[in-house]
Amino acid sequence: MIKLKYIKNLAALFAILLLVCEKGSSQQIIFKGQLSGWAGYYTGATLPLLAGGRYLPQVNYENKGAEFEVAANIFGNSSIKPFTESLWEGDIKLYRGWAKLTSKRAELRVGLQKINFGSATLLRPLMWFDRVDPRDPLQFTEGVWGALGRYYFRDNSNIWLWALYGNKDSRPWEIGLTSQWRPEFGGRVQIAIPRGEAAISFHRREAMLTGFAGIAENRYAFDIKMDLTVGISLEATWINKRADLGILTNQEMVCAGTDYTFGLGNGLNIIAEHLIFSSDREPLSFSNTMNLTALSGNYPFGMFDSINYILYYDWKNGGVYNFVNWRHTFTKFSLNLMGYINPTESHIPLTGNSLNRYSGSGFQIMLVYNHQSKKMLNKILR
Repeated sequence: MIKLKYIKNLAALFAILLLVCEKGSSQQIIFKGQLSGWAGYYTGATLPLLAGGRYLPQVNYENKGAEFEVAANIFGNSSIKPFTESLWEGDIKLYRGWAKLTSKRAELRVGLQKINFGSATLLRPLMWFDRVDPRDPLQFTEGVWGALGRYYFRDNSNIWLWALYGNKDSRPWEIGLTSQWRPEFGGRVQIAIPRGEAAISFHRREAMLTGFAGIAENRYAFDIKMDLTVGISLEATWINKRADLGILTNQEMVCAGTDYTFGLGNGLNIIAEHLIFSSDREPLSFSNTMNLTALSGNYPFGMFDSINYILYYDWKNGGVYNFVNWRHTFTKFSLNLMGYINPTESHIPLTGNSLNRYSGSGFQIMLVYNHQSKKMLNKILR
């Protein structure tokens, strides 16, 4: 549930924005939301029938140089084994809640927000703060509490600095939980290069592992993306814990990828990526590796229909993960018909919130409705 202290903090941020806004300037409130419902069957659970829904109502206040956003996550989900057993879960949570101040070249955003970056699409070593599953039509992910500042130079190079606090949930690729009441911090420098961009990133947190006190963890990363007739990308990270944890002391990940749109029919877009992951006692030794390959193909049949296929292959365990989604788009609705054939037990720790939903073999139908309305604040206050 939404905690009272968070509501007080959001109210304080909103009050600050109202104070810094220029009187008489154009102000507006945007109300929008996404309502989704799904039903399906999958073999990867003892309760194979799945049905549920989610509503993400969102309010944005915009003024010159300032913005405020609040969104809720209202969801319910049921799993059923026909005639014998059923399970229901649901909740109302704060989904987003942040305030942002902007100038010509800089911005500062504080609160519960989404932070993501990097050049990879399907296999993402830099999935440090989000849990977006490439197969999820909603691209749903929880946010993190913190402050993010960015400065943009004239050539579109930019610097990021962030500080996080009060986050305890585990994220993909992490070993051990994050110490909730110890601050995390980091930064990123992204520079424009001919035909692309390159960046280095750093993050520090305190990890909590069973049998150990808080352990300092440093993450270092490099990524690059270029358009050389075909798109090429590279993401590499090194995660180092400042204690001897055996093979859990260091984790290294290198992901190389390419993408290209072939001139077939309406255009066939192909993305291919390969990831090498290793967990070692000695840094950068790559002595205990796992290899993953991912392939995505997307083809639009016209203005309203498209089909997407995503494949993951786990070379060490021999697992093949298949997913296909046909999408039809209406004016405000979209219909997704999905099917998948996957191992019952997943060995790939990058499937975000959809891990259980896409385990085993099955199908799913999802209907999504999006709405939006804008109101000028000065008219509302008259």
